[in-house]
Amino acid sequence: MAAVVLVHGLYHRPEHFADVADRLRTTGAEVAVPELHRGSLLADTAAVQAAVDALREPAVVLGHSYGGSVITGVRGAGHLVYLAAFVPDAGESAAGLGGASARLRDAIRPEPDGSTSLRPDRAAAVLYGDCPAPLAARAVGLLRAQAPGCGRGVPERHSWQDTPSTYVVCAQDRAIDPGVQRRMAARCTDVREWRTGHSPFVGRPRLVVGLLQELLATTSPRRGPLPGTPWSPQS
Repeated sequence: MAAVVLVHGLYHRPEHFADVADRLRTTGAEVAVPELHRGSLLADTAAVQAAVDALREPAVVLGHSYGGSVITGVRGAGHLVYLAAFVPDAGESAAGLGGASARLRDAIRPEPDGSTSLRPDRAAAVLYGDCPAPLAARAVGLLRAQAPGCGRGVPERHSWQDTPSTYVVCAQDRAIDPGVQRRMAARCTDVREWRTGHSPFVGRPRLVVGLLQELLATTSPRRGPLPGTPWSPQS
């Protein structure tokens, strides 16, 4: 069975990927959408690692925005997809790679408990500016407060160095500068460029599903050895 793991970014929830996940499931794919907000990059990575390990086949693992830092530390993926996402190398963090644009920083407001949230009116324009208004409004309503520090987390491993990967540059992105995305995309095996804003899974879910289905068709299934035959990668 085809397997996909969808990893959201800062301020987001698994529900933001609901349309993409539902469309994939109707095709027979096994889909996991783990909840982040575990308090640190390492804790978020552990949550995604558990989702990957629970699947029966090597998954196509998609990380959006900060989710790119998360999937960078995950072992055992069949293919990595960086959707307007950060691709850190050794010692690097999302914040150090360029982080949020000035417009996104302007949308962030501090909360009394030390967390931050996004101002709804500004978040709509920055994150979902190219999405139909009803979809953008729903997506803004799902946003949640974010604990500090995750964007400064540094992955312990760098799976893009030994796992096939695809980077999707969102050319109309207002949250992460497309020029920054193109520089990070050079680290990946393949690069696509879409004329979308930061969140095509909200406004263009069929586009995201189409890419994932394409990659699923080329991801090798997990196969065990024949009885009495030693395991090897070719068996």
